[in-house]
Amino acid sequence: MDENRSRRVFLFPILLGIALAAGIYLGSNLTPAPKISSNNKINSILDYIQQEYLDTINRNKLVDETIIKLLEQLDPHSAYIPKEELQAANEPLEGNFEGIGIEFHIQEDTIMVVSAISGGPSESLGIQPGDRIVKVDNKLVAGINITNEMVMKSLRGKGGTTVAVAILRRGQNKLIDYKIVRGKIPINSLEFSYMITEQTGYIKISRFSATTYDEFIPAMQQLKKEGMRNLILDLRGNPGGFLDAATAISDEFIGGKKLIVYTQGKSRPKTEYFTSRDGLFEQGKLFILIDEGSASAAEIVSGAVQDWDRGTLLGRRSFGKGLVQEQTQLPDGSAIRLTIARYYTPTGRSIQKSYDHGFSAYEEELYDRVKNGELLHKDSIHQKDTIVYKTPAGKIVYGGGGITPDVFVPLDTIYNSDYINRLFASGSVNQFAYDYVDQNREKLKRFTSAAVFKEQFKSDADFINEFIQYAEKKGIQKNNKDLQKSLPVLQTQLKAYVARLLWKNEGMYPILHEKDATIQKALQLLQQPMQ
Repeated sequence: MDENRSRRVFLFPILLGIALAAGIYLGSNLTPAPKISSNNKINSILDYIQQEYLDTINRNKLVDETIIKLLEQLDPHSAYIPKEELQAANEPLEGNFEGIGIEFHIQEDTIMVVSAISGGPSESLGIQPGDRIVKVDNKLVAGINITNEMVMKSLRGKGGTTVAVAILRRGQNKLIDYKIVRGKIPINSLEFSYMITEQTGYIKISRFSATTYDEFIPAMQQLKKEGMRNLILDLRGNPGGFLDAATAISDEFIGGKKLIVYTQGKSRPKTEYFTSRDGLFEQGKLFILIDEGSASAAEIVSGAVQDWDRGTLLGRRSFGKGLVQEQTQLPDGSAIRLTIARYYTPTGRSIQKSYDHGFSAYEEELYDRVKNGELLHKDSIHQKDTIVYKTPAGKIVYGGGGITPDVFVPLDTIYNSDYINRLFASGSVNQFAYDYVDQNREKLKRFTSAAVFKEQFKSDADFINEFIQYAEKKGIQKNNKDLQKSLPVLQTQLKAYVARLLWKNEGMYPILHEKDATIQKALQLLQQPMQ
């Protein structure tokens, strides 16, 4: 640091103090000091600001920002939700929204239908993948720099209302007009289930919503009909959700009358949640997959299964969210989600990670795991709680910073190259799949099912070269060294993305699972005798 800069840094606090003192002095001479009520200090200050501030203020905006900052001082999960954002925030937890029921993609400034959601109004009218929505209520929506937000605003709406759309379909010379009556569209929290081997079922749950348990039961029943004796439950990347959904699903795995979780807070007495019925899968090998994105309700299920020695956890240490929020709607339509209790696993451990160093440090904790090498090496895991807990079988478990799996599976470093990261971050992989399917729909019809596609479609050199040329047109130049390192994952991802556009998750997941290290580890462990 040069001498002049050092002097400026040294003098800055003094100059700031002088400036503040001068301002206070001038202010005290220009205007009488306001009377601030100690009982309602915030409102009194806002009244004073609104009355005396040099410019006009937006009081509502100032109130919202004050509440946000206020809640941030409590913990990282207490939150304020403005009225205009509340519906979108609740939809994933409620398990549905109201609209026309399509999955769409903006391609060349046009709304392209990826698929019509099963059971929705668009599917019943015969709207097809590849259809392009050109007009909505007689207004042109193509070639106007349309955004996802604009699409949602025009196509979503209250159930029972009607929206007119004009569609351009490949092979048709004229626009096709549809009048679609909006309805309730399910948001499935159980993404996919299938028999991954002859005796092993797989279920992927992406969140714990109001409908998760109702989705879970028929999936389990179907897998059992197909001969399931083992289960892989995938909770990776699951941010949590409703406590009741987590306890209900845990009850399907754990026999007898056993504690699943308990909650307790200053104003909330200890509340215990026990198993209460015969579960669908109390016997058989159970594997639960977790990672740094598994939080809250996902950790409740994982913690209960681990604490009762019911199954094996595989993957990486979970997020570490052990706080319970309660949502309260305010008179203006906004809402507060306030932390009202902590939850504890059956052995009594809290898995909430520390937030003593503030909101920013809490948010950066996952990045710290990357820097510390925790995602690659089990020995680098830093548990914040040194208290030892023991399961009934004598296994040692820890709290205070997420749930550590029984079997560690490192992050796959095959993704770690600048070239591959740029391909995925730019959206080139996803966009190429859309374009490829759209341009080859007739040729792809020869694959009569997802299983046939998985076996017969070749992600060969011609396919990969077509993608590389596509990416180069997008400004991402080929890097031979990085490409060779990550070629297997690129081949798998491209093939899986194409399959998803043709058969949704039924097409995508079985392809991805062939190269999924955590799933393959679970399948290896299934070959070992039960302890």
